[in-house]
Amino acid sequence: MASLGFIDGVRREIARMGSRPAYLIGMIIIPLAVTLFFVSLLSEGLAQRLPTAVVDYDHSPMSRQVTRTIEASQLMDVRYHAESYDKAMEKVRSGEVFGFFVIPANFESDALGGRTPTLEYFSNMTYFVPGTLVTKGFKTVAVTTSGGVVRNTLVSLGVDPERIGGMLQPVVFDINPLANPWMNYSIYLTPSYTMATYALMIMLMTVLSVCGEIKDGTSRQWLATAKGRISVALLSKLLPHTIVYWAVGLFITWVFFGWQHFPMNGSLGWMIAATFLLAVASQAFALFVCSALPNPRMAFSVCSLFGVLSYSFTGFAMPVDNMYGAIAAFSWTAPVRYWFLVFSGNALNGYPMYYWRLYMAGLLVFPMLCWVLARRLKKAMLNPVYIP
Repeated sequence: MASLGFIDGVRREIARMGSRPAYLIGMIIIPLAVTLFFVSLLSEGLAQRLPTAVVDYDHSPMSRQVTRTIEASQLMDVRYHAESYDKAMEKVRSGEVFGFFVIPANFESDALGGRTPTLEYFSNMTYFVPGTLVTKGFKTVAVTTSGGVVRNTLVSLGVDPERIGGMLQPVVFDINPLANPWMNYSIYLTPSYTMATYALMIMLMTVLSVCGEIKDGTSRQWLATAKGRISVALLSKLLPHTIVYWAVGLFITWVFFGWQHFPMNGSLGWMIAATFLLAVASQAFALFVCSALPNPRMAFSVCSLFGVLSYSFTGFAMPVDNMYGAIAAFSWTAPVRYWFLVFSGNALNGYPMYYWRLYMAGLLVFPMLCWVLARRLKKAMLNPVYIP
């Protein structure tokens, strides 16, 4: 009897999914569209040729050399040669440039005369990433220019040119970025925000499916199809969704590691398994919310708020260790947090499973917790009351 109720429940849910375009949009189109959006947005890996301006008050051969050095940088593109600080600041305020470099008057004569001229650069940190990159580029130019001035001074004083390099840079740094040696923003940001959106849509569509029955007044029929067993009712309803989410998750995984060739220093199989578990854990989280708040409006609000906040407090934008204690603890209630840690530990760093096994186990905890309030949900299904 239970197996018949399960099969009938699956057929019923497939019919409901096919009758509402919202399922197609929320379960397939939005996750895939967001994936392709971030892939195209960050296709260059690292933002380059950011628009900047130069204010040259000196107009000397040395100041023009500084300008050419800025123009040669891959990070910056000198779009404007402003006449003054005010003109350059207007370009920053209008959003036409992210920063500007100021070369003072008498720069060449002061530099050669040992009078320590000051090079200034200004960056618009309202836009954090481009502002930071422009600051990095300007700083590199300033340091290079300073070194060039010192070198010319030492040569004029008769110091052997071969010795000057060691005097200017007595220690050589060999930088070796691990896991993401290209410093490609897409490798870090695209999976993070794509999977956060993937989990968010799973939670919202689960609320639509479960609480939608209460709203439509069909929850009794749903439970009757499952022969009155809440476990059969929930499993038969969520299984078709899970299969679709698994297919979408598999495609997203292929986009990451097949099409975009993101680093896979660990096991692809475990990464696929983590994606599958993320789908199930997100469904379980939404089911727990539906059981605690069997009202579509309230359940949607909680899952939406939680899903949007997960972009911030799960470690994508800021390390969890640097957050306030309560917020850091709250981050562990988001399923996507565990997927992110498996991704960084397995795919990027290639650590053995021993180091990220607890995160995989954490994804398995969510399906167990969702049954805690199943009786409460069953009660709401038997007495559907929709409060708009």
